[in-house]
Amino acid sequence: MEWLQTFDIEVLQWLRETFSTPFMDQLMVFLSALGNAGALWLFLGVSFFIMGIRWKRLRDMGILLLLCVGASALACNLVLKPCVDRMRPYDLLGYADTLLIPPLHDASFPSGHTAACFAAATAFYARNRVWGCAAYVFGALMGFSRLYLGVHFPTDVLAGAVVGTAMAALTVRLLRKHRREDGLQK
Repeated sequence: MEWLQTFDIEVLQWLRETFSTPFMDQLMVFLSALGNAGALWLFLGVSFFIMGIRWKRLRDMGILLLLCVGASALACNLVLKPCVDRMRPYDLLGYADTLLIPPLHDASFPSGHTAACFAAATAFYARNRVWGCAAYVFGALMGFSRLYLGVHFPTDVLAGAVVGTAMAALTVRLLRKHRREDGLQK
């Protein structure tokens, strides 16, 4: 596994050397902040749910979005992060003093920001492929921002994308099965 750690470090160093500009610094800090505590997805899920008072499809989308992101958060934050307990790149490589955002105090693996974005994208894709594809692009940008900021390794981001997508796909499948069993869907 040492080769994987070496790969992760080399990719991070290359990213920092290649893309670092004041504009990119500001853009990546802003983009990454959108994912803090799942705030964007919570806001959208609750907004859709409230708008669902008038439009049922939006209520259903809000519920699906909240369940998918919630399942992903549980898998990442309650299971994987404590079990793997991977050190953050800035702690390992000694550049915590040059971070553009405050240091984080949880484990690095997997990326919760990326997992939440990919879970949301999977929820959107289940309802609307165009919005889902746009959300997957946003998820990829979120993952890149986490790498750029040096708070995750590439394998953390990749694992976050996989976990978020898998947890959301499982949630979508379970909801569809539940609806069929209740006779709510043909």
